[in-house]
Amino acid sequence: MAFRDIFKDDNGINEKTIVGFLSFGMMAIFAITDIITGVLGNHLVISEFIYNSFLIVTLGSFGIAEIGKVFSNNKTSNKNEEVSDEEV
Repeated sequence: MAFRDIFKDDNGINEKTIVGFLSFGMMAIFAITDIITGVLGNHLVISEFIYNSFLIVTLGSFGIAEIGKVFSNNKTSNKNEEVSDEEV
């Protein structure tokens, strides 16, 4: 898979999940760094705005990915129901 294939509509990669995972990773790095600096006796200053931004991106990415799965499953099940109704 080439890099340009990532931007096609029919690729196998879920971009929303990747963005959510990277945002969650940054939140985890913030948390680990805060714990380490707290143990060392220093106070890590993280802007609440930046942390909340990562939180919103994480929740939004995973939420959008899950809603997409739910709606795509409904379309698939509706198509299967329509076919079975037409056969009868």
